[in-house]
Amino acid sequence: MQRGLETSARGRGRMRIIVCGAGQVGWQIARYLAGAGNDVTVVDSNPALVRRAAETLEVRGVTGFASYPEVLDEAGARDADMIIAATFSDEVNIVTCQVAHSVFGVTRKIARLRAQSYADPRYADLYRNADLPIDVIISPEREVAEAALQRLRAPEAFDTEDFLGGRAQLLGIALGEDCPVLNTPLTELTELFSTLQATVVGIRREGRLFAPEATDQLFAGDQIYVMIEAGDLDRTMEIFGKHVARHDRMVIVGAGNVGLGVATALERGPRRVRAKLIELDRRRAEFAADALERTVVLNGDGLDVEMLEEAGIGRADAVLTLTNDDKVNMLAAVRGKTLGCRLAIALVNDPELAPLTGPLGIDATLNPRATTVSSILRHVRHGRVRQIYSLGDGEAEVIEAQVLSSSPVAGKRIAEIDFPEGVLVGALLKKGRFVKPRGSTPVEEGDLIVIFALAADVPEVERLVQVSVDYF
Repeated sequence: MQRGLETSARGRGRMRIIVCGAGQVGWQIARYLAGAGNDVTVVDSNPALVRRAAETLEVRGVTGFASYPEVLDEAGARDADMIIAATFSDEVNIVTCQVAHSVFGVTRKIARLRAQSYADPRYADLYRNADLPIDVIISPEREVAEAALQRLRAPEAFDTEDFLGGRAQLLGIALGEDCPVLNTPLTELTELFSTLQATVVGIRREGRLFAPEATDQLFAGDQIYVMIEAGDLDRTMEIFGKHVARHDRMVIVGAGNVGLGVATALERGPRRVRAKLIELDRRRAEFAADALERTVVLNGDGLDVEMLEEAGIGRADAVLTLTNDDKVNMLAAVRGKTLGCRLAIALVNDPELAPLTGPLGIDATLNPRATTVSSILRHVRHGRVRQIYSLGDGEAEVIEAQVLSSSPVAGKRIAEIDFPEGVLVGALLKKGRFVKPRGSTPVEEGDLIVIFALAADVPEVERLVQVSVDYF
């Protein structure tokens, strides 16, 4: 990625970035940025986490509290282009950004803030340079709640993400033995469904993710990533053997920020959804009951059979298990399916537990780490990149960018562009019109382009779309 970020506002060959917090999110962000050829320093008060980052990544490590001026000074804040405050403490992240601005004049500051009060739009004026100088606020709970809602829009997809302002969707679909298009070359799929606005951009087979060629076939057990026009969602799912059904009855386990956020969004949505929310902590349950209008809030254990039955789990179309305990979420999801619920979606933080969800019958998972990493990277690669979505454990990225007049791809047809083998164009938006990419499709200045790229090929993609031209 170094070539894609080779021009900063200060004219240096690579960016100097300080990542505060060496937990799962901070470590992953540092890994991406260091792999991009940037000069990255990781700061954390836990020496073991700092040592792990320094030993496993090409980064410099500093032990100490990121909000302390002398610690930031040691981390190189005087010459830093950006600081990403992703510690476990909202207040430490806020103060870190303030010190970075007031003492060291760091140009761009990103903070991860969990408390919903900090993310309330009513208080947006707080984050001005004269008050709290934070340029971008990332709310993991809100990001995960939105991811949960996207899963519900395509419940049989294991992964979903919106692109092109909602005009396009990326779907992750696991192919079963009953998929009607198995053993069919992708070129024949295009001929069979000529009006379908969908492109298979990635296939994971036997643990390996790759960008397919036109002659590749699909097999049972494959996990595929498909970029579609949003209006073709139901048809796409049916073509790949997935049942399309409305989900009008929901059971949500956990009334934390994520669970409450999902319940609130369901109440405000266009369809009338009957939702019941189970929360173990009585005070939190009372808080949720006051905040919600139509949702029935039950105080009890989401693992308890009687409580699940009281919530109507056997008649529910979906159960979402969204507590802060991965094992509770997985067990509650399994129990919900056992008691008759058709669909189970579980929030799983620990990546080592994620592979267990398939054998347990859990239909989809939400990964807060991946969601937060993708959101932060979207703001790190500012320029003409509008969105970045990370697939798997950093195996690939889907990048949405605006084509500049100076870009090497501008004025060429897709077949004429020298993309690496691990790269495929998934969709374009031309003057507000969705376009399914073909070899003869021209790429023009002002187009929005969505590109699937394996991790090793991301630098070349960034060079081709010239994301660094107006970085700040």
